[in-house]
Amino acid sequence: MMSIRLRPAVLGLAALLCLAAAGPSNAEAPLARSLRGRPYKIAYECYVDGNWEIYTANADGTRARNLTRTPDVHEHYPQISPDGRYLAYCVDVGEGREAVRSLWVRAMPSGAPRKIADYAREPFWSPDGRTLGYLPQEYPKFDVIDFYTKGMMFYDMRTGKTRPHPNSAKIHHLYNPGMSPNGKWIVATVHGGTMGFGHAILLIEAGGARIIDLKIPGCRPTLSRDGKQITWGASDNEVAVAPLDTDAETPAVGVWTLHIKDEKNKIYHSDFSPDGRYVAISRGPDSEGDLTKKVSFQAAAEVCGVYAKGWDIFAVSAKRKGVLNLQTAGPDELAPITTSGDSNKEAAWYRIR
Repeated sequence: MMSIRLRPAVLGLAALLCLAAAGPSNAEAPLARSLRGRPYKIAYECYVDGNWEIYTANADGTRARNLTRTPDVHEHYPQISPDGRYLAYCVDVGEGREAVRSLWVRAMPSGAPRKIADYAREPFWSPDGRTLGYLPQEYPKFDVIDFYTKGMMFYDMRTGKTRPHPNSAKIHHLYNPGMSPNGKWIVATVHGGTMGFGHAILLIEAGGARIIDLKIPGCRPTLSRDGKQITWGASDNEVAVAPLDTDAETPAVGVWTLHIKDEKNKIYHSDFSPDGRYVAISRGPDSEGDLTKKVSFQAAAEVCGVYAKGWDIFAVSAKRKGVLNLQTAGPDELAPITTSGDSNKEAAWYRIR
């Protein structure tokens, strides 16, 4: 059993800087002002003092807090249950190909951590918060690439028992899964020429074998809490929002309502606020990590566990229509949630209990 030690009360300089810089630089900007006072928080991963940690902050980025504080353990990919009760996340232990990524869960905000499975990644929640899904690692030897998965498992939070998805044997190279609010579908990206697709965003029947190709470019889809919208990375420099009715017999993506572009930076990891009014994105320069950073791997900057220098989290209005150019966007269109540039990414909104 892995031992998790609490960080001493005195934080390192980098951690203090991360906390101090987490809030928006212009708190009176219109979009940031509209976020203030919302009954939501946002969780994200951050690289602090040579350690991957999970932070949480208010919707406008204020009052940032290190949730994990584990100097010898590296946490990534926070996923909060829809009711805000539990945090699921990945933990990396070890170096290189010998590293082990495991799935953990804890009650919010400071419950005791509990390991669910080794060689597991990409957690996601059922709408009632009673089931935690995850993707087993493809092989025991570690690889940081996010589609290094095979199969799909469901962990029952009440009984502690794990069962496979009915079609688990045919599920391969998925990443960024999420369940629809009605519990019927799992949205995810498939990569690597598996499952009959080269690269696609899919709806996978949660309790059966049906699969729908949504026929949209890109990866990392996320559904709104009402199941009526989808946001995803249309390319390295684009995030899109479009209608998608997951209650329909054959859901299909409608005409894109919002097209976010950034010709200079990568933009990824889009996520809806609980009320669907805002979208959070990770944004920063293109890179392939920094191997001088402890327990960091070399791959595209957007990949979990790869140090993304200069990356921060921002919010935009999901109600805006048309094209939003982030190179010219003003404070009424783009609000910073973090500003430290310490590999802040993988944002997850949740409602305050």
